[in-house]
Amino acid sequence: MSEGKRRARFHYASDQVIEKPFNWAQMMRLLTYMKPYAASLLPKTVVAMLIVTAVRLFVPIIIGVLAIDHAIAAGDLNVMYQLAALVLGLYSISYVANVFRIRWMNEIGQHVIYDIRADLFNHIQRLSHRFFDQRSAGSILVRVVNDVNSLQDLFTNGVINLLMDIVILLGIIVILFSLSPELAILILIVLPIMFFISTKLRRNIRRSWQTVRLRQSKLNSHLNESIQGIRVTQAFSQEKENMRFFRDINEENFQSWKDATRMNALFRPFVEMASAIGAVVLIWYGVSLIQSEVLTVGVFVSFAFYLGMFWEPISRLGQVYNQLLVGMASSERIFEFLDEKPSVPEKENAVTLHEMRGHVTFEQVEFSYDDKRKALNDISFEIKAGQTIALVGHTGSGKSTIVNLISRFYDPTAGVIKIDGVDLRDIQLNSLRTNVSFVLQDTFIFAGTIMENIRFGRPTATDEEVKAAAEAIGANDFIERLPNGYDTEVEEKGNVLSVGERQLLSFARALLADPKILILDEATASIDTETELKIQAGLKKLLHDRTAIMIAHRLSTIRDADQIIVLEQGDIIEQGTHSELMDARGTYYGLVKAQYEASAG
Repeated sequence: MSEGKRRARFHYASDQVIEKPFNWAQMMRLLTYMKPYAASLLPKTVVAMLIVTAVRLFVPIIIGVLAIDHAIAAGDLNVMYQLAALVLGLYSISYVANVFRIRWMNEIGQHVIYDIRADLFNHIQRLSHRFFDQRSAGSILVRVVNDVNSLQDLFTNGVINLLMDIVILLGIIVILFSLSPELAILILIVLPIMFFISTKLRRNIRRSWQTVRLRQSKLNSHLNESIQGIRVTQAFSQEKENMRFFRDINEENFQSWKDATRMNALFRPFVEMASAIGAVVLIWYGVSLIQSEVLTVGVFVSFAFYLGMFWEPISRLGQVYNQLLVGMASSERIFEFLDEKPSVPEKENAVTLHEMRGHVTFEQVEFSYDDKRKALNDISFEIKAGQTIALVGHTGSGKSTIVNLISRFYDPTAGVIKIDGVDLRDIQLNSLRTNVSFVLQDTFIFAGTIMENIRFGRPTATDEEVKAAAEAIGANDFIERLPNGYDTEVEEKGNVLSVGERQLLSFARALLADPKILILDEATASIDTETELKIQAGLKKLLHDRTAIMIAHRLSTIRDADQIIVLEQGDIIEQGTHSELMDARGTYYGLVKAQYEASAG
């Protein structure tokens, strides 16, 4: 596989580095997820944080000023013991407060992560087919799993640690200036230099984390594709090529993580260097102040304590900033999905069809998937309620496009589609789709029991109704032969079932849904002739009093259709009953003759 093909294989419009400046407005949008818990958990967490912070700020004063300058200088052991007991008591209080702070903050964080993931998943469920046409399942999975997971540290530790470190820093600066203004100014003069360096690093760090997210998305996309297509891979002996391709993607992911962590690692050495410079200044200038009796030994010791404490939150703020960068990169990708609007919007005043009859009309309908090549060209036809029509034509003629438009998975680029005289765009989506059911050639079986898979058509159905639907289309016989009957567990895609058995379950699911419009998209293509004969009676029951649209290459299955529409490159070239089209000896006649000769031969 050439390098160009490899890159094209994983080119997704959504998976590009998003060039937006870091903005607090978006971060505040992310933090609004904490709002539901602000009244119950956040105040307690802040109080606990303030207790821990107050203890940390007060203890150096006790040790330096009260213990050294007063108790030790006066030789008063009783005061020393009292101060030691006070320090022990304060640290005990701080320990308890810290335990509750961590517990409450983790609780808030997990609630927030739960809410973000739920919002993202629920929003994706409502997006139109065009959204999924442009993205792989793996890249979507990365947003819901990896990008949301990357926010955990930010919400469980980062937010409250940021607040605590800011309070500690402000408290230390105030205390340092109250102890010795000139010494404080001399030590803290290094801060502007640190700020300048961190500002320079900011853009590169943010881009590096965005690249990490992009590489992870590609990695997950390939993993998903490889697992889904393992049979094809092994059938064509492409395991080595697949492994080489994975190695390249894995290497890209590895390098992106190395680059991101290297950028992060640049910050801490600067902090340590600043701490070392501060210590040198304290010793050099502080000793001279002690000798000149401007500074006491106790104040010097307190100063040393605070100086050690000062660089610790500075370092943590760098880590929190990295968390913010990671959170920003992930939140941009999450909000990109959350801000995605369905290409098939629902009107606020959309109507509900309580008693749909199933009368479908296409009026000069055009459609294009990519705004370049038309899939349908100004077509018009009518399906009366209760009629069965068949769509015939070569691959790419527009058959599947028509049924996708009827379910309003897409909107026509021109023209109008109506059901019972109402424009589809004026009908509530749920009202429309609960009255339309699909039976596809490649039916999807969910992980779960046979009973649960059939009940997917109507979740409120009873066990008896599920079994009745299965019996009606002839699925009951093979289900009863399974080890646990209707309670037999099947894996995703139903690999333990034959293609025909999966198709029968799809028929049962559609019958249980009791739709007014039934779409059979090559529904019997994967069923052998014997099995097809078994379900003919079931099909009659399934089609009774319903509008049915059948797409079939096996033309023998559509002879009894009320109307047959022959399509070619998005145009209707023939239309009529089987007899009428055979008498016309046109395209349909040629297709039937070719299939008959092929089967006879």
